[in-house]
Amino acid sequence: MRHLWIACAAAALAACTTTSPDVINRNEAQRLSQVQDATVLSVRSVIVEGEQSGTGGAAGAVIGGVAGASVGGQRETVIVGVIGAVAGAVVGNAVERFGTREDAVEILVQLKNGERRSIVQAKGNETLLPGEAVILVTTGSKTRVMRAPVIAPAPRG
Repeated sequence: MRHLWIACAAAALAACTTTSPDVINRNEAQRLSQVQDATVLSVRSVIVEGEQSGTGGAAGAVIGGVAGASVGGQRETVIVGVIGAVAGAVVGNAVERFGTREDAVEILVQLKNGERRSIVQAKGNETLLPGEAVILVTTGSKTRVMRAPVIAPAPRG
């Protein structure tokens, strides 16, 4: 029974996606991205709510139904199986939703032309601070914020 719950949790977490600036999706690799210079105005912690694709609920319902059906006599088997399936679906949905939540940051930036933008992304390896120079890297419809590279001045010769 315990292994079944672990399998349910693993199935729910397998559907995880991330908004981390340190993780690049396979379909974004080797694509030309648009880059814009900006300055950080503010950074605040937020939580990206987890997904409910139905995978966790479906897996929980199957596991709960099988576990419930194995309890009691012939008449109770159906009733307990249905109750187990419903309870398993509720637990499976909760496991999936909680397992796909992310601690994130909302970064307010100002572009060189004065326009302001807000981007939410999972917390990455960089901690951005107000006043820092950053670049916005846009690939397709996704944008991530990262610290601007420091460019050494060209040697005078």
